[in-house]
Amino acid sequence: MINQALSRILRLEIARFLVSGGLNTALTYGIYLLVLLFLPYKTSYTISYISGIGIAYALNRFFVFKGHQGVKSVALLPLVYLIQYLFSLLILWVWVEKLGYDQRVAPLIAIIITIPLTFILSKLIFSKKPLKTDTPQ
Repeated sequence: MINQALSRILRLEIARFLVSGGLNTALTYGIYLLVLLFLPYKTSYTISYISGIGIAYALNRFFVFKGHQGVKSVALLPLVYLIQYLFSLLILWVWVEKLGYDQRVAPLIAIIITIPLTFILSKLIFSKKPLKTDTPQ
């Protein structure tokens, strides 16, 4: 049973998600640092985050899940990232305002904390397979 759970976790899909997330993170973090030269951290984070949604859609659609559920995927992906954004913004605020830590590092901490949530929600909207239930149909 443990081996089955481990094999599910280590499927190539999660590896692709982590690779695409790494690429998206690098690109959006670069945008964040660039915009941070001119604007406050909250605005910089918002601009980089919005650009990352478009990158995430393309990567999830063509690389990670290699499929989609049509309009449902297009419509729900921004909702997934809105949830992640709000949670991440809370993490940034706590990191910078309450703990007094470096604002340049805050987005990286937020990403690490929100990765599992983002993967699960993205899988739900991109996967063509229905969710399995324990009750027979």
